[in-house]
Amino acid sequence: MWRFDRRILAQFDFFSILLIIPLVIISHWLIGEAVPALAQKQTAYIGIASIVFVFVFLLPIRRMSWIIPFIYWANIALLFAVEFLGHSRLGAQRWIDIPFINATIQPSEFVKPALILMLAYLIHKNPPPTTGYRIKDFSKISFYILLPFVLIVKEPDLGTALVLLLIGYGVLFFIGTYWKIWATIFAALLLIAPLSYKFLLHDYQRTRITDFMSEKPSYHVQQSMIAIGSGGLTGKAKDEATQTQMKFLPIATSDFIFAFLVERTGFLGALGVILIYVMLILHLMSLSVYNKDYFIKVVTISISFMIFIYMGVNISMTMGYAPVVGVPLPMFSYGGSSFINFMILFAIMQNLIAFRYKDMYDVRGKKSFV
Repeated sequence: MWRFDRRILAQFDFFSILLIIPLVIISHWLIGEAVPALAQKQTAYIGIASIVFVFVFLLPIRRMSWIIPFIYWANIALLFAVEFLGHSRLGAQRWIDIPFINATIQPSEFVKPALILMLAYLIHKNPPPTTGYRIKDFSKISFYILLPFVLIVKEPDLGTALVLLLIGYGVLFFIGTYWKIWATIFAALLLIAPLSYKFLLHDYQRTRITDFMSEKPSYHVQQSMIAIGSGGLTGKAKDEATQTQMKFLPIATSDFIFAFLVERTGFLGALGVILIYVMLILHLMSLSVYNKDYFIKVVTISISFMIFIYMGVNISMTMGYAPVVGVPLPMFSYGGSSFINFMILFAIMQNLIAFRYKDMYDVRGKKSFV
């Protein structure tokens, strides 16, 4: 028997939701201008994500924490399944076909919330000492980070794998790890990087890096930079935004949507969207810094790192300051899986914050929002 008490709203973090809403509205407007059919699909994704958000928010996550390792290993099993049952597109084997409904899933997307929950679970069970984790605990947690990283790199999907790696070790850095461990890792990376470039990267990955380092950017980046430069201070009217309307700007609704945004709204519009992201990141970091609950600390700092990485890489690549990789602008680029993933993470965060007191549950084990 579910018993909802309106006082639970006093703990709900409305500020993060208020920051997400304008991102969704502006994104939907841009996608609708470029490809109206995609805007209809995006509306469906937003509806599904909203339902998923409510469902996850109402789950007794703390009492169900024992299931988190099963969720993690189920996602690892899906990544292994990609190796044997995966569906290939454009030379990458990242998808699994779902029988009877003519659809596919990309397991690497589902690993992100699974890994974040697993890190929260492990760190909550074994918090770091004052001087930070030593090599034994650091190695144990690293195993859970490196396993999905290796499996996703093999697909190949280096972009997603690096995001997972940065989030995982970013969390360990924030939570606390002995400084000598980081010094050793940094030195090892300096030694391994040249060999990794020569022997571990695929040809197309080396080509992207070469294009980035060359004086003349690739066609995609050239068109993106033209769109950004033509936006001026306040942007262009719809009919005058020729880079998008005449299809010169590639992938204008997803990978290069930031260039589309600048062409239509100019420097001021782009600055407004960036400020929204900055406020959201700083807000999430403040929730993590001023909270002693390791579940909340890990989840909030993980989401802030993910938004920062996605935003930084996506905007940088549209301006020629980073290699072109398939990293979306968070909750802004067209696509269902990424948007739903973020809503799942925000729902988990809201649940942990709103229901963090022990008196949320009565002695009979039933949910009680009192």
